[in-house]
Amino acid sequence: MKKILLSCAGGFSTSLLVNKMKDEAQKEGKDYQIKAVAADTIEDVVKKDKPDCILLGPQIQYMLGNLKPIDDKDNIPLEVIGMQDYGMMNGAAVLKQAENLM
Repeated sequence: MKKILLSCAGGFSTSLLVNKMKDEAQKEGKDYQIKAVAADTIEDVVKKDKPDCILLGPQIQYMLGNLKPIDDKDNIPLEVIGMQDYGMMNGAAVLKQAENLM
């Protein structure tokens, strides 16, 4: 099972997006573990869960540079969610973004 990790400042807004992504994956018959966490817990979650990709909310894109070592060391694709898809809570588009990363 592929694991997708989303993160934002507190993990709350990405939790809404996670639900929409899960609904879309279920419609498409895909089995993913999708979860949202607060930005300050990413490193611990990566060590524990070993996600297949990490998507950041646009409001924490400034953290991308700090998280690149996780990407390089663990070989986990890391990207910022598109501002429009995030704002519209477009679960289908963000799921596709994660799939393209993996």
